Amino acid sequence: MADRILVLDAGTTSTRAMIFAPDGTLEAVAQAEITQHYPQPGWVEHDAGEIWEKTLACACEVAGGDASRLAAIGITNQRETVVAWDRETGEPLARAIVWQDRRTADFCAGLKSYGHEPEVQRRTGLLLDPYFSGTKMRWLLDNVAEVRAAADKGTLAFGTVESWLVYKLSGGAHVSDASNASRTLLLALDGAQFDEDLCELLGVPRAALPQVVDTHGRIAVASAECLGADIPICGLAGDQQSATIGQGCLAFGETKATYGTGAFVLTNKGQEIPHSDNRLLGTVLYQEEGVRTYAIEGACFVAGSLVQYLRDQLGLIGSAAETEALARSIEDSGEVVIVPALAGLGAPHWRPDARGVISGLSFASGRAQIARAALEAMAHQTHDLASAFAADGAPWSRLRIDGGMSVNDWMAQDLADVLDLEVERPDFVETTALGAAILAAVGAGIHPTLADAARAMRGASRAFAPAMTDDVRKARLARYAKALAAA
Repeated sequence: MADRILVLDAGTTSTRAMIFAPDGTLEAVAQAEITQHYPQPGWVEHDAGEIWEKTLACACEVAGGDASRLAAIGITNQRETVVAWDRETGEPLARAIVWQDRRTADFCAGLKSYGHEPEVQRRTGLLLDPYFSGTKMRWLLDNVAEVRAAADKGTLAFGTVESWLVYKLSGGAHVSDASNASRTLLLALDGAQFDEDLCELLGVPRAALPQVVDTHGRIAVASAECLGADIPICGLAGDQQSATIGQGCLAFGETKATYGTGAFVLTNKGQEIPHSDNRLLGTVLYQEEGVRTYAIEGACFVAGSLVQYLRDQLGLIGSAAETEALARSIEDSGEVVIVPALAGLGAPHWRPDARGVISGLSFASGRAQIARAALEAMAHQTHDLASAFAADGAPWSRLRIDGGMSVNDWMAQDLADVLDLEVERPDFVETTALGAAILAAVGAGIHPTLADAARAMRGASRAFAPAMTDDVRKARLARYAKALAAA
């Protein structure tokens, strides 16, 4: 009997394929790096063809030439990244514009100056920021002749990465799940499909957009030409929503934080459409048979990418794993503070013009102090978010963490100390992929409900309790606030 789930996890720096058993056991994984293109300051691009080719290659590797055991495919993805392709040829028309890209900052500022942001936020849960997909689509239309020509011809297709992968796997299905669609600035949170008025505001043709579908169910079918057998695609979700599901945050008020390339906190808000007075985001968590469950979200643009920057650009460390040993080698950071605004500041500040700051340097500052300050920046950013969530009436009683950075025990303990609450980390931290497996398992009928699937597929976890004194915590946060003002 076919009961294995193939998960495709198309991230920012790499793409992976993974095989999950019905009990959540990870049985196989293949991974390939995605080339990062930085053509100008503030611009970040991917080759959409490379994403597809490497994702398919990873899928073929883990399938091992035998697709008969695969019951379904689940896909999770970097969310706001935009792909433009031609429906007739199936080929990309330009490089994909990545979620981190800031090139549409002036366009967003113009929309704000005309007073559009309050109504956009009320309807979409989002702010007018380059982070989101819709303004990237407009930029492609205005600046890439091939994209404009395809729009004029009626063959243009826009989509986020999950939409692109489904199109290629299925040989033409043009869909986007509600969680990804809710990140475009083009979907009202209470609207079934992309909104004509929002499309008109941003100048994006509605005809180029995909159909909005559930996050789980029989969504499309991957052609036998890809993996050797027709396999239903039964789960789709943006990476942060997928991680929230993988953490089992299925009840109102449950909260998770993912520390990957960026840092993202989501709190389940049930079927209540979220509203924030503190510049947090409202988003779709998942959609089942047309009914939506929502979340309130805070996003920090730089987390693990700060450690990558210390390694690749500054040469201060040889690997990310070194940061924990360096942090433990000293009693404190020697008043060194990092504000990691290398791609602007996300929630709750939303300052695309902000730039990174390293403050408090002295002759006593070395690799250890800077590495420790980089890890401390994760707790500082998260504390900013915690304050905003509390002000919006969604205080955290416990925080579930995951993502690549969360394996660092020192950082997990520092989060508990600075937040002054219990932090829980699952033994299996790849909860983004697990969430896609849970969705696909329910969509394929392997488990009856998301709650049943989460109980069956999630494993054990470890808790970190706060141990920092109030005076040390206050001093840390005061130094961060001073550095933040300089950013």
